[in-house]
Amino acid sequence: QVQLVESGGGLVQAGGSLRLSCAASGRTFSSYAMGWFRQAPGKEREFVAHISWSGDKTYYADSVKGRFTISRDNTKNTVYLQMNSLKPEDTAVYYCAADPYSTMADFGFWGQGTQVIVSS
Repeated sequence: QVQLVESGGGLVQAGGSLRLSCAASGRTFSSYAMGWFRQAPGKEREFVAHISWSGDKTYYADSVKGRFTISRDNTKNTVYLQMNSLKPEDTAVYYCAADPYSTMADFGFWGQGTQVIVSS
């Protein structure tokens, strides 16, 4: 079991930056791959980024590639999402999720989400 708590969301102007954090409880965090997802109003939840348990492999949605960076610090049980060059279309609730078996499909644990609003 792992519990996830996101933070770092807020209101930012287009072109600005935010860093989201996802703090995890539980001793198994360092063995889990992790992902970030987002859900905009009226839209389905979509994949944003993924990182392997060791942090050596990352994967991004095309819409954020080159602007967002996922990273993790296993000593702090935390995964991050650095978001640069933000656009109004990045406005969404952002969720982190744990991928215990590194399938990039079976995310067994989810946080409650943090709101990001990008103004034009």
